[in-house]
Amino acid sequence: MSETQPQKEIIYVFIDSQNLNLSIRDQGWKLDFAKFRRYLADKFKVQKAFFFIGFIKEYKPLYEHLRGIGYHVIFKPTLRLPDKKAKGNVDAELVLHSMIEYDNYSKAIIISGDGDFYCLVKYLQQKNKLLKLIIPDKNKFSSLLREFRTYMVYMNDLKQKLELKKRE
Repeated sequence: MSETQPQKEIIYVFIDSQNLNLSIRDQGWKLDFAKFRRYLADKFKVQKAFFFIGFIKEYKPLYEHLRGIGYHVIFKPTLRLPDKKAKGNVDAELVLHSMIEYDNYSKAIIISGDGDFYCLVKYLQQKNKLLKLIIPDKNKFSSLLREFRTYMVYMNDLKQKLELKKRE
């Protein structure tokens, strides 16, 4: 009889790019997405990273860059508001894709401080599928998520490791 190998955990991450990007910029730095992808793979053994973002035609080079460094980019159509700002809330897409992919992963990491993900995080916790809830800014996140404190990892102290350095 052969011994059965323990089944390797499959870790997926679902990233609310708007919440991540704005929270990091509010702290005064820019995230190096390539370093971040490596960090997720090294620290949490993430196999797939889903990056949810509003589609704006002018940012096509960014989307290609993200794909090239290992993100699965999922787009939300955007609307132009009267003030010319783009509006593309990705919450529904993130929740939907986490459910579409549900049978493909053992554990999930959600990256957002947005309370709109409370129901998803709660469901994943109840099903023993929540690995981590990565909060971009420990000083600015929804109080609804506080009940998941034991799962939380904050990005505030990762600036040295993950900051985009200016080329000289």
